[in-house]
Amino acid sequence: MANWYSECSPLERRTFWASFGGWGLDALDVQMFSLAIPALIAAFGISKADAGLLGSVTLFFGAFGGWMGGALGDRFGRVKALQITVATFALATFASAFAMTYTQLVILKAIQGIGFGAEWACGAVLMAEIIRAEHRGKALGAVQSAWAVGWGVAVLLSALVFTYAPSDIGWRILFAVGLVPALLILYIRRGLKEPPRAAPSEAAPPFFATLAGIFQRDVLRATLIGGLFGIGAHGGYAALTTFLPTYLREVRHLSVLGSSAYLAVIIVAFFCGCVVSGIISDRLGRRANAALFAAACVVTVLVYIFAPLTDGQMLVLGFPLGFFSAGIPASMAALFSELYPAGVRGTGVGFCYNFGRIISAAFPFLVGFLSDHIGLGPAIGIDAAFAYSLVLLAVLMLPETRGKVFEQAAIGTHA
Repeated sequence: MANWYSECSPLERRTFWASFGGWGLDALDVQMFSLAIPALIAAFGISKADAGLLGSVTLFFGAFGGWMGGALGDRFGRVKALQITVATFALATFASAFAMTYTQLVILKAIQGIGFGAEWACGAVLMAEIIRAEHRGKALGAVQSAWAVGWGVAVLLSALVFTYAPSDIGWRILFAVGLVPALLILYIRRGLKEPPRAAPSEAAPPFFATLAGIFQRDVLRATLIGGLFGIGAHGGYAALTTFLPTYLREVRHLSVLGSSAYLAVIIVAFFCGCVVSGIISDRLGRRANAALFAAACVVTVLVYIFAPLTDGQMLVLGFPLGFFSAGIPASMAALFSELYPAGVRGTGVGFCYNFGRIISAAFPFLVGFLSDHIGLGPAIGIDAAFAYSLVLLAVLMLPETRGKVFEQAAIGTHA
């Protein structure tokens, strides 16, 4: 990371840290929910399926948020859209701390999902357009590693809060921390600039025309296959991580601190996997990188869940599990950005990355539902392995885009 980062301009570095911070704080807010699932089940008297539905709602609305957020960036500018999306997910998470009913929590998780999906689309495209082509994979892989940082902070906060506070209060404390990301807006406003854009030859298209632009004939194939890629990537990740803390505590009977240790191994591995994926992506290509990590994910998930492992063996295997599960999402921003022309790049990236959430939103619910019939471990393993197989299928149909130099956008920026 140090080599490419040292070659970056001040603007490239500021953009990197804004994108890194936004995605890391997204992860903090989202992963706090996964860690709070046992407390939410007890507080609201809901089933695992109901808890899974909360996660599905976030993913489902995140799909629309990503599509709309990308279009907002195309229409009004990446930086302005990024500020709006950060504020949306931060305020929604904070408000969740004061939810008094399950219905209220569902509504707030939906709003959080909109901001969550939109933030990634805006930040990823901004970074992709600012960074030079030869470093795009490495830079965006490093940005994706921020998820591990936010996830790790969430685990530490969860262990601390649930050790010293009753569970019926602890989950509210966790969600209240969600207001912190709003402070990032100040940095974004002060330090970032819009990517260079050509003067428009005509007025920018209406917002809804921008949304529909990714279904034009010249980019329709990229949209459909990219959407399939997103389904597999998000479905596997959601199936694995939403109920993993619950699996470690209720099936493996680990304490909060014990399960946090297992998660720490996976999180460190996730960070490393993102960085390595970015390096491989720039050296071997986007397709080879995604195929390698998807195949490895299928194998490691099945072994982790179905093999008769001791607690110590699970701890060791947690590293390759986290490492390989990181490689696919770390490759998506560069790949999707390179599939589209500038005028619909934000819309296309937001749709492909987040369309997968519409279908993958069913995976946490299915894990919760199937766990009542076949057990939580098998439910996680089957769902995740199927999802990662879809990534392999999509890779076979995608073009190689490594090293693509972006053209100037043909739309105006209104930032």
